[in-house]
Amino acid sequence: MVVGIVGLGLIGGSFAKAYKADKNWKVLATNRSKEIVEIAKLDNKIDAELTDENIGECDLVIIGLYPQATIDYVKKNAKKFKKGAFVIDSCGTKRKVCKELFPIAKKNGFTYIGGHPMAGRHFSGYKHSLESLFKGSSMIVVLPDYNDIELNAKIKELLAPAGFEGLTITTAEEHDKIVAFTSQLAHVVSNAYIKSPTASSHRGFSAGSYKDLTRVAWLNEIMWTELFMENRDNLVFELDTIINSLSQYRDALKNEDETQLKKLLLEGKNCKEADLKKTRKTK
Repeated sequence: MVVGIVGLGLIGGSFAKAYKADKNWKVLATNRSKEIVEIAKLDNKIDAELTDENIGECDLVIIGLYPQATIDYVKKNAKKFKKGAFVIDSCGTKRKVCKELFPIAKKNGFTYIGGHPMAGRHFSGYKHSLESLFKGSSMIVVLPDYNDIELNAKIKELLAPAGFEGLTITTAEEHDKIVAFTSQLAHVVSNAYIKSPTASSHRGFSAGSYKDLTRVAWLNEIMWTELFMENRDNLVFELDTIINSLSQYRDALKNEDETQLKKLLLEGKNCKEADLKKTRKTK
């Protein structure tokens, strides 16, 4: 089997390393910087560069680019993909890419799958990519037909070398709605939180809670701006929700209302407890 990797950043590089470790796959890869392709070849993490001449050999193409770049790449190469091949993206938003690429795939005889690996690291780039990055994590998948059981099984087989714990099948709309809460809101809050003037004096006063809350403040502003703007309706809803909640805590403190503050804190604690119980049941 032949896999083509488009983009050798953290995600694409990790896919390349995982598939190269599986002796059943030949790995071809391309990257905007050809230097990275050469490094990957010298590292023996890919077999050869992915080119216009050999892209038609690929049974599977995994794209590790930003949303618009993914759309542009698939449109440009739609006629070059092998008939019957599978093309999977790894973008953080799904509505725009799926809307654009499902019809193109159908017209050109390949299968496009919307994908989003729930894995990452603090640092980006090929040098930080890991063969084991996806092991034990979830891969969110948007199929052209939500109820296609056979396709679901096929995608699971094709993604096996990455080591995902399981696939989460959803719609593009549901993906973007939930990810606005689980990922995008967390990045905005973390990024805003670290802007406090007190942050410059935290050393010696901070522990786990500070580290947890600020971990994702260090981000790729170009990528996240594109993702936030594409999903702005869902993200604005989540921001409005948390701003409303925070204002209740602030008002309770300003009004010296201990009863209300205790009530708010208990509500949050109960929500987390319910979430933990639900998580345990699904494991």
